[in-house]
Amino acid sequence: MTTDDTQALAERLSRELRHLVMLLRRTTAGQPITTQQYGVLGSLEGGGRRMTELAEEHGVQLPTMTVQINRLEDAGLVARAADPADARVRTVELTEEGRARLHAVREARIAYLSRQLGSLTPEERAAIDVALPALAKLGRS
Repeated sequence: MTTDDTQALAERLSRELRHLVMLLRRTTAGQPITTQQYGVLGSLEGGGRRMTELAEEHGVQLPTMTVQINRLEDAGLVARAADPADARVRTVELTEEGRARLHAVREARIAYLSRQLGSLTPEERAAIDVALPALAKLGRS
């Protein structure tokens, strides 16, 4: 594949990913918290995290992440806790309500994707299945 081919593929991939993300966002439109806040909830699924880690992961400044966490805390979806490794540091973790809300959003998005995938041919579904490991690799680069 030439550099021009790679560039064209990157442009098409970017366009299609943006379209898919927008469609998935619409599946949960009208919820009391934003898509970005759901992203933060997802980042906390594995356990408590420092605010600086969350800000870095989401590509935002610490004050921006602080505002998001404050809103999520006010909604009862996250709680602050002491870092077991350093009592001076505060971490953020999911509450049971936050975990339930995240699960509900994920289920809605999976149901939407399942319906959309059902409208494809078996060959198209197989092509997506084959492409998933490469897409996952792109996301870890």
